[in-house]
Amino acid sequence: MFIKRLPKFEYHAPTFLSEALDLLAKYDGKGRVLAGGTDLLVSMKRREAVPEHLISLKGIAELKGIHDEKEGTKIGALVTLGEIERSRTIQDKFRVLSDAVQVMASLQVRNLGTIGGNLCSAAPSADTAPPLIVLDASVQIISSSGIRKVPVEKFFKGPGVSVLRPGEILTQILIPNPLKRSSGAYLKLMRRAAVDLAQVGIAACLSFDSEKRICRGAKIALGAVGSTPIRALKAEQVLLDKEFNETVGKEAGKIAALEANPRSSLRASKEYRREMIEVLTKRAVMTAYSRIN
Repeated sequence: MFIKRLPKFEYHAPTFLSEALDLLAKYDGKGRVLAGGTDLLVSMKRREAVPEHLISLKGIAELKGIHDEKEGTKIGALVTLGEIERSRTIQDKFRVLSDAVQVMASLQVRNLGTIGGNLCSAAPSADTAPPLIVLDASVQIISSSGIRKVPVEKFFKGPGVSVLRPGEILTQILIPNPLKRSSGAYLKLMRRAAVDLAQVGIAACLSFDSEKRICRGAKIALGAVGSTPIRALKAEQVLLDKEFNETVGKEAGKIAALEANPRSSLRASKEYRREMIEVLTKRAVMTAYSRIN
């Protein structure tokens, strides 16, 4: 599709969240919030979105920063993918999320695109979604009528559609502290080695007993293989309360492939996606296991 110049719009730069909410209410249906803009501005050039008002969130300090607190880690919606990639806290505590941001887009896009924007775009291939799902993360959403908390697993409703209502802003991602003897991994299949959307994205997070022998907790999430990111619940059950080995990991991969409902697209056929779900799920759980101290 031909990329045009940006349509005309009025730009607003609030410095407080309350101002942004007031502007959203004032321009109800005619305004859009702007974070990194890596998706929205392209959509505007394609005339897929033509807001009359852009409400920039970039000047709102309370939407920034990675805060390691007693109950977990809070990531502001405006934190860039590059900041997450470089964060020692994320690297040490949430390896699965660190894996994901390292294989997203280009360095330039990662330094501009935000984690909040990646979620709000609600693309089935959003790389941050599967890792946040297996980490039991939730998002904080604020409107003029109050605050609500939604698990990332329940945030997506369909391609490009989330649970966000008119007048709401996603403000934070909340990740609980990891369990002892646990770790995770994210693997992404792409046509090219970088700067490409996922054909398949697999996140796994496992926890084990004191001897690192019996799997006590398992979460597996699949991206780019359905209308939304999904949990592979039956594959998780294959791992739970069993002595972990390669055979069990392989069986989890087979079950995950059966749980998914991939479709064919320009990036990959549904048959190829299903085969790669099996392969990558096994690799993801084996990698997660190898990372547990």
